[in-house]
Amino acid sequence: MLLAIDTSAGTSVAVVDGPDRVLAERIETDTRSHAEKVGTLIAAVLADAGITASDVDAVAAGLGPGPFTGLRVGIAAARAFALGRGVPVIGVPSHAAVALDAEGSVIVVTDARRRELAWTAFAATEPAATGIPVAVRGPELVRADEAEALFATLTAPGAALAGAVRVDAQAIPAGGLGLLAARLRAAGAASSVLEPLYLRPPDVTLSAGPKRVTA
Repeated sequence: MLLAIDTSAGTSVAVVDGPDRVLAERIETDTRSHAEKVGTLIAAVLADAGITASDVDAVAAGLGPGPFTGLRVGIAAARAFALGRGVPVIGVPSHAAVALDAEGSVIVVTDARRRELAWTAFAATEPAATGIPVAVRGPELVRADEAEALFATLTAPGAALAGAVRVDAQAIPAGGLGLLAARLRAAGAASSVLEPLYLRPPDVTLSAGPKRVTA
């Protein structure tokens, strides 16, 4: 059993069994209550799936892209659960969960706040046997008022992403995230690196040197 957690947009938690079976999934689209919701959702999906924490043998963490404050909640929760259980944690790009099993090329879009959108373009899933989406561009930021023109250019006939379908996600489906993590494990491509995909620098940075004190 694999527990999947993502807080890059809303808060989403799921339990999956193998690469094709979602046992339980809970999603909250509120983008301001990750810390309050994630523990409750973990308990809920375990109960929904009829299992206990001891049945979980791996944890998947959505790596974003996403805002700093929200994204780190899910990664920390995944790391803490995995540490407590002594099981591996798998880092998964969040947008790839939306592109999972898409029939053709897609552009996955999420709200990056500050009137910006985060997006990643995926080719049709290749190779078909693994069911693992392939990112061909992104993740990147685009101003919300410029997104329609950008995507129209990228998907125009003859363009590299011609015919790609735009998919806007209010929250990342943790079920898809978990299935993708299971497929990555089966393919020997799972990564334990939990490097968040931040597309802008943090609002607060450390000063270059010690603060000068004056009398």
